[in-house]
Amino acid sequence: MSRIGRKPVPVPDAVSVEIGEGGIAVKGPKGELRQVLSPEMKIEQEDGNVTVSRPTNRGEHRALHGLTRSLIANMVEGVTDGFEKRLEIQGVGYRAALKGKKLELALGYSHPVAIEAPEGIDFEVPQPTEIIIKGIDKQLVGQVAADIRKRRPPEPYKGKGIRYKDEQVLRKVGKRA
Repeated sequence: MSRIGRKPVPVPDAVSVEIGEGGIAVKGPKGELRQVLSPEMKIEQEDGNVTVSRPTNRGEHRALHGLTRSLIANMVEGVTDGFEKRLEIQGVGYRAALKGKKLELALGYSHPVAIEAPEGIDFEVPQPTEIIIKGIDKQLVGQVAADIRKRRPPEPYKGKGIRYKDEQVLRKVGKRA
C-alpha cells in the first residue's frame, strides 16, 4: 500500500516536534501543545518538515489528511506566534473591564457578567469597548471568543451587543407607521 498526498508543514528551528503512538507533541517558545491524531495517517519528520500522508485516495482519507495537516500547522504556528481574536462591544453602557484574570462585562443586565480565563488564555482590554483574547491553542481561543460573544450577540435592529472585530451585522428596518 503506497502512501498518497504528501504536503509538508515547515517547522522552525525553535520548535521541537515529538511524534508518538497516536499523537503528536509540539513544543516551542510560547508553550507546548499535544494532540491525538488518527492512526490511519502516517506522520514523519524529516529535514525540518513534518509530512502527513494518507493510505488511499478515498474521500474520508482525503478529508482526514487535510484535517491532520491543518491541526499540526496550527500547533506549530501557535507555539511560535500564538493566536488572538478581537471582539468589540457596541451599545450605551456596555463595557468590559479586567479584574485580575477575570473579564467583567456590563451588558445591560441587572448584574455584571464575570468570565474566568481558562488555562492558556489571556484577556486584554485596551479600551472599555474592546476585548482581545490571546493563546497558543487556536481552537480554545476561538471557543472562548464565541462564548463571550454568546453572552450578548449583536441584535439586528440597533446593532447593540458583542461582535467580532470587522464583523458585518445585517441590519433590519424597524416598524413603519
